[in-house]
Amino acid sequence: MKNKERRPARGKPAGPGGKGPRGGKPPAVAVTRAGSGKSRDVVRRPAAKVVSENSPTQADEPARVLQIRAGERPAEHVPLILESMGAGDFHLIDSGDGAKLEQYGPYRIIRPEAQALWPKALPAHVWDKADAIFTGDTDEDGMGRWRFTREALGETWPLSLLGVDFLGRFTAFRHVGVFPEQIAHWRWMKEQIEGHGRPLKVLNLFGYTGVASLVAAAAGAEVTHVDASKKAIGWARENQALSRLEKAPIRWICDDAMKFIQREERRGSRYDIILTDPPKFGRGPNGEVWQLFDHLPAMLDICREILAPKALGLVLTAYSIRASFYSIHELMRETMRGRGGLVESGELVIREAGLDGKTPGRALSTSLFSRWVPK
Repeated sequence: MKNKERRPARGKPAGPGGKGPRGGKPPAVAVTRAGSGKSRDVVRRPAAKVVSENSPTQADEPARVLQIRAGERPAEHVPLILESMGAGDFHLIDSGDGAKLEQYGPYRIIRPEAQALWPKALPAHVWDKADAIFTGDTDEDGMGRWRFTREALGETWPLSLLGVDFLGRFTAFRHVGVFPEQIAHWRWMKEQIEGHGRPLKVLNLFGYTGVASLVAAAAGAEVTHVDASKKAIGWARENQALSRLEKAPIRWICDDAMKFIQREERRGSRYDIILTDPPKFGRGPNGEVWQLFDHLPAMLDICREILAPKALGLVLTAYSIRASFYSIHELMRETMRGRGGLVESGELVIREAGLDGKTPGRALSTSLFSRWVPK
């Protein structure tokens, strides 16, 4: 459901298929113990309603039953800190005093960063040479504008990460079309795909501008990319052409993520790797409401159902939420009860790399994550 024009902000503001301050109370979900067939009256968690493929709204559809799984919980590895120090055309130069200085290809940019509580390491004259500065609302959900310090820059410019070419873009929500902290997940996914003798099927939910989808396709996977924003899908297609992957087996699906995976569950579709990167709040193309704390349990439950028998991973990232990584870690372990494997959870961090991109500095935390993998 989200989508990122996403991100139009990590909290995802309102926009075409994107996020915003509006919301509604989602329906409750019945809870059933796996294999028992008996529903309880006690509501455990809300979940998004099941909507028929042809229905434009969720108004009169029954709630999807959220199963209480039986069996042993997977082994665990916590905390796991996945760190990157940049790749390709990106690196974090410096951070501090509530801001970060980054290199994206030819441009040096400054954006607000509340978690940069320490002083800046580099002198002011380095920061003063930034090409663009995001100004305006400093809240993750807020809009603002870019100020160009010397000359107006074009709306887009070419970038490359992990061998994939794509367009950076100055958006009104401070983001530029890629979330480089996820390089750690993309490298892991790339290794999994390249290490198998058959094409793997990858599902990328809330896929935004498609960088992860293109990394997977370039490695040899069959990819299904889902995002509720037509604008984000259009941007992703531009990136596909720029990467010369027009013939790669990628399905671009503009749809509400929950509705799509519910249909996939009914169809019996299966995926080897699922990436899901939901917003805190969002709306689908037909006004469907997404609230992370209400709907995430049902989303993961469905994702488990559409994992292939020999699946290689289910990856969840979560941004801008007031929670510990333990919250999503325990949810993932409950979801994957009886499936075996390992749940590893923690934080994604980016380490400062200095002006040369090679000088390690402080680590900046960016998001929480939880990842199930077979043992």
